Amino acid sequence: MVVQKRILALDVGERRIGLAVSDPLGWTAQGLPTLERRNRQADLEALMGLAQHYEIRMWLVGLPRHMSGQEGTQAAKVRQWADGLGRHSGIAVVYWDERLTTVEAGRVLRAASSSRAQTKRAIDRLSAVLLLQSYLDAQATPPL
Repeated sequence: MVVQKRILALDVGERRIGLAVSDPLGWTAQGLPTLERRNRQADLEALMGLAQHYEIRMWLVGLPRHMSGQEGTQAAKVRQWADGLGRHSGIAVVYWDERLTTVEAGRVLRAASSSRAQTKRAIDRLSAVLLLQSYLDAQATPPL
């Protein structure tokens, strides 16, 4: 069995970046501690450390779209930031529609009876897990 390099999913926000990594076989997503953003250089260094540690082959970046599917200002900011990450790291960047991942993460955490403080801390991480798992599932689904 050949073990592949992993995928690191990023749910990029203004203050935090939710993180999730695939298992070596690319079947499941596991959450990582959320990255509290400090500045561009510190963020890049932290992400490069994760890329090296987990032997990342791809950055999967959540692309925020409006419910209509159109990209807005936030999507442009995320694209600009992630394109820079790709250039800096030399690792491919793939964008994945993140509509509703934050909403779903909040729903799951509220259903699990998490306190409001716990929910706020965990939502970015769970959003990244949901984002990555949806990507992995889509890759594994044979076309009809």
